[in-house]
Amino acid sequence: MSDMVLFQLTALALLAIGLFGMLSRRSLVGMLICVELMLNGAGLSIVSASQFSGTGEALGQAAALLVMGLAAAEATLVLVIILVVAKRFGNAESSAVSILKG
Repeated sequence: MSDMVLFQLTALALLAIGLFGMLSRRSLVGMLICVELMLNGAGLSIVSASQFSGTGEALGQAAALLVMGLAAAEATLVLVIILVVAKRFGNAESSAVSILKG
């Protein structure tokens, strides 16, 4: 197996673990961690594809920085949403938010 295949399989494993965690977790913080795992898998896939293809390293690194910035912004927004949900409903579980009131 080549190195690129190993990196892509590792990225796929991170994506699968994150997706399984998203479907099985009930707490919003756990879901946030799983989304971060999926974004890390995407970043690893982009960097490994740029390293082993002819596109150039700088383009892959710029794309990885974009994914990291997206993950940081997403984490900030979701943590604020979790704080608001925990303050309003008393806990930070997804079942508390499933019933919306007008």
